Amino acid sequence: MKLTHVDARGKAKMVDVSAKPIQLREAVARGSIRLQPATLRLIQSNRIAKGDVLNTARLAGIQAAKRTGELIPLCHPLNLSHVDVDLKLKHDRIEITGTAKIAAQTGVEMEALSAVAVAALTIYDMCKAADKTMVISEIRLVSKTKR
Repeated sequence: MKLTHVDARGKAKMVDVSAKPIQLREAVARGSIRLQPATLRLIQSNRIAKGDVLNTARLAGIQAAKRTGELIPLCHPLNLSHVDVDLKLKHDRIEITGTAKIAAQTGVEMEALSAVAVAALTIYDMCKAADKTMVISEIRLVSKTKR
């Protein structure tokens, strides 16, 4: 198996995608943060002391996707055409879905994953005074497509 991110001497390198065709690419990632029901009620009623948790987390996730190339050393910096962060409140958690799209020579999996991770971290940060039991989990790639 040939590793694409290491050279012949085993040193890390950025993958050269210049010969790849430009294609429409989309990636969807998902994760969740488990919270106490009382914390979820505070979020729903916008009574968390730090402000509007859901809108702040959504914006943080979008910003993270846009800056993924600065956060992860070998990621290509990308000019994304679309990023969406969807937050669904459940009985004991918030499910986070991040979608990233681009017409480019490389995929956007890391951008979708970054959106989910940073949205979850933002929720954690904003709610940590109210809930000491939060758990971020199951951040994963759900799908990736290119055409």
